[in-house]
Amino acid sequence: MTDAAGTAGRPVALVLRHDSAIGLGNLGPTLEAHGYEIRFLDAPHEDVTAVDPLAPALVVVLGGDEGAYETDEYPYLAHELDLLRARIAAEAPIFGVCLGAQLLAAALGAEVYRGPRKEVGWLGVDLTDAGEGSPVRHARGVRFVQWHGDTFDLPEGVERLAGSPQYANQAFRLGDWLLAVQFHPEVDREIHEDWLAAWGDELPEYGLGVAEMRDLQVTCGPAAETASAAILGEFVDGLGHRGALPRAS
Repeated sequence: MTDAAGTAGRPVALVLRHDSAIGLGNLGPTLEAHGYEIRFLDAPHEDVTAVDPLAPALVVVLGGDEGAYETDEYPYLAHELDLLRARIAAEAPIFGVCLGAQLLAAALGAEVYRGPRKEVGWLGVDLTDAGEGSPVRHARGVRFVQWHGDTFDLPEGVERLAGSPQYANQAFRLGDWLLAVQFHPEVDREIHEDWLAAWGDELPEYGLGVAEMRDLQVTCGPAAETASAAILGEFVDGLGHRGALPRAS
């Protein structure tokens, strides 16, 4: 079980991880700087159902190769969806990245599906008017890593914050307590190298190579890390006024 309060009463940020190569990266220092104690749950190998959905102050859902619709093949995704639905019902804070965004879309009742072509590379996103007034505004003019083939319909009742020429739904939010991004704000140099080692053989299909991606990481990575810290930092700052989470009766 995950307690609501960590060491010395610090709020707990529970990170749902699906692959050791797809970690928290440069988002970790931002959470720590805002007072969170970070705890990881490796969903493929640990019991998601043992977690009290409302115990963590924040849940962060990271990416993975799985599709949010592949619950028969990956039963732990069904357990994650149950956890996310419970938090959504309680308006309990959640931040989702890539697969995490797709799982949140599914938990909110939208369809998640394979897109026509993967979106891969260091790419920018286009902000909506709502995005300009949200934490995602820090993505303006910044190129982030995109590496996904799935996409989703926009859930009913959310605000669309960003899109791209290939995929219209790149970020959305619900109230001030749920934020989901399709692009990868967590990528730092170490994660970038891990991904090149694991999936670099895909790059030629998208007109890219490992050397070019390394060059792009040098030129685009620092701005992406700064923007990512600002996005997450502003989001969690906006949670500061919230009291204790409601408990089930």
